[in-house]
Amino acid sequence: MKGSEKELRTLEKKIGKVPKFFRELTTKEPEMFNLVMRFEQHIWDDGKISGKTKKLIAIAIAAALRDQHAVRAHLAGAKNIGVTKGEVEEALRVTFLLSGMPAYVYGRAQLDEVMK
Repeated sequence: MKGSEKELRTLEKKIGKVPKFFRELTTKEPEMFNLVMRFEQHIWDDGKISGKTKKLIAIAIAAALRDQHAVRAHLAGAKNIGVTKGEVEEALRVTFLLSGMPAYVYGRAQLDEVMK
């Protein structure tokens, strides 16, 4: 397995589905791919807050923006790193408080489909 494929699989485990255009960077713009991968690792790795907490933040933001692809991808990634449905529900309550009922309902609909 090539190094870039291994990196993509690791990234997919962390964030969920990796977009097609990002996969294409491995051959079309390998330097850009390497820079983005370093940045991704810096963002998603445990730091002062855990990767799980970062994932919950990402789900909440994606729900607030009503970005279906991002919500579903991050929910898939959340399952991979041990985030529970209850933890996502709690994060979505914060989204509700700050972004309103539509964002909460949007996130819950995706949650119920992806993390049955």
